[in-house]
Amino acid sequence: MPLDVELAEIRDFLALHEPFCDLPAEELAALPARLGVAYRRRGSVVLAAGAEVEELLVVRSGAVDRRDAEGRLVERGGAGTTVGGEALVAGLLQGDEVTAIEDTLLLTVPASVLAELRARHPALTGWFVTHAGSVLRQAVSPLRDQSGSGALRTRAGELVSRTPVAVPPFATVREAARVMDRERISSVLVIEDDRLVGILTDRDLRSRVVAAGLDPERAVADIMTTHPVTGSPDELALEVLLELVRRNIHHLPLVTDGRVVGMITATDLLRLEQANPVHLVGEVVKAPDVAAVAAVAGRLDRVVTGLVRQGTSAHDTGRVVTAVGDAVETRLLELAEQALGPPPVPYAWLTLGSRARFEQALRPDQDHALVLHDDAGPEPDPEVAAYFRDLAERVAAGLETVGYPRCRGDKMATNPQWQVTLATWHRHVDRWISSPSPEAVLDASVFFDLRHLHGDAELTTSLREHQKRAAQASGIFQAHLASAAARHHPPIGFFRNLVVDRSGEHRDTLDLKKGGLLVLVEIARVHALAAGSYETSTLARLEDAVAAGRVSAPLGADLRDAWQFLALLRLEHQAARVAAGRPPDNRIAPADLSSFEQRHLRAAFGVIRAAQGALALRYPLRALS
Repeated sequence: MPLDVELAEIRDFLALHEPFCDLPAEELAALPARLGVAYRRRGSVVLAAGAEVEELLVVRSGAVDRRDAEGRLVERGGAGTTVGGEALVAGLLQGDEVTAIEDTLLLTVPASVLAELRARHPALTGWFVTHAGSVLRQAVSPLRDQSGSGALRTRAGELVSRTPVAVPPFATVREAARVMDRERISSVLVIEDDRLVGILTDRDLRSRVVAAGLDPERAVADIMTTHPVTGSPDELALEVLLELVRRNIHHLPLVTDGRVVGMITATDLLRLEQANPVHLVGEVVKAPDVAAVAAVAGRLDRVVTGLVRQGTSAHDTGRVVTAVGDAVETRLLELAEQALGPPPVPYAWLTLGSRARFEQALRPDQDHALVLHDDAGPEPDPEVAAYFRDLAERVAAGLETVGYPRCRGDKMATNPQWQVTLATWHRHVDRWISSPSPEAVLDASVFFDLRHLHGDAELTTSLREHQKRAAQASGIFQAHLASAAARHHPPIGFFRNLVVDRSGEHRDTLDLKKGGLLVLVEIARVHALAAGSYETSTLARLEDAVAAGRVSAPLGADLRDAWQFLALLRLEHQAARVAAGRPPDNRIAPADLSSFEQRHLRAAFGVIRAAQGALALRYPLRALS
């Protein structure tokens, strides 16, 4: 299929990847019009072993595996990977089979076009002979061999071994018990009109029927547990285990788009390998005091170092670090409530920033807030105010003891402005959106990455709904967010050279977080808010933005790859510092990176800069002012 769109974007893409990056500018400008495109679904063959190669394939987005005749993984690659080049240049049949391990978009270079390029630029032939294999093996670091624990890699949905077993709410307890006995299960779902309304477990039968002497002909609706806790099939097994332990439950229905897709139990999880992070979370949950929490959480650095060494992806490692952080903060809240007594009014404790996005690295600072029920009143009673002031300070001090420094910008529940009633939070959101001053945009950028952690979840739900509706309806607010995202320049020069600090304590280094990851977060946030997305993680927001047409599929794939590369590079850097007995940070020295890493770092920053340019076109601030 002729490629007649986005030629400039294709040119810029090729300029970031070998061997095309070494072609003269005029050659690159003319090349995209001579290319085609192809699409391969996940699991399909890209190039079969023994096939005659008629064109060079270049992975535009997605990822591919190359396996030998015995099925062993030889190489793995993502955006920029070339397929079939070695066989085409040598005039041989394809040796190994290449398959798509993700939905993959390919650029196709006809053999005749490649032959012309090789004739004019002989270095191309040498590159395919000597370098193609090396680039293919390393092109996508996050997709390296996953040798980590099953609890880290396994998604909850993978543990589901059967279709859900359910009864209607009008079924009798006796009928439900017979279903459980026949199916040899310890719980049964209660579903009405395809909607989960409850769950009945063997513990319910013992304690609520047999022990209480109730008639087994009573309806299930009379004794079932209503509004059961549910999970997502996409959650890590580690996160599910944390939820079961925290709530002291043994069964968790998995729900997608409002429908139950399966059930997993504590027994399912125990079948997994007992990974260190799982034990660590379990110990945090049971820690009797702050000192014990700190002692257990102190092992996290070593756990992350091990995950990085095993090749665990940045996404999964971030989820593990986040799960541990959630366990720590939740336990500190429980300990504070034990010391202070029950809260005088309902409240919700929100986690913000990277924790809310499931993207924590090592030693992040604190970001959290308190939402008080409106029963507290516009001016809370002094005793109510004192309770929550003490609660917030106990948790913040405990987090500091554990190793999470206080937020330098004071975006914390200890700040009176971040410890207010739901109605006041609604007014804060309305003010940020209607009058988006630089300070308001900064506050909103922190607070719009929030997730419920503890307390009354309905307060959090109400606040998130209000945020989503208000942000999606305000083009001016979106434009100000986009403008803020465009102001943070990635550290790359006009000629794609990496820009480092030239003096001071950070001389010859650049900040991966400030100049890269945070800009990606801001770009994904503005597109997701405009799309009305409920997601908080950067990768999920990009998916929603692409689905809503806010970002093109190729650009979305590039931004995803840029995030994965930068996030893993930061984790590898932090793990290396921990192993050397030094505190983790976000600053790397490009001179210490391999030429491959430098090249892909430039590519990632280039993608970010291109996305920033696109922001100004989609969300024009001047047109709205």
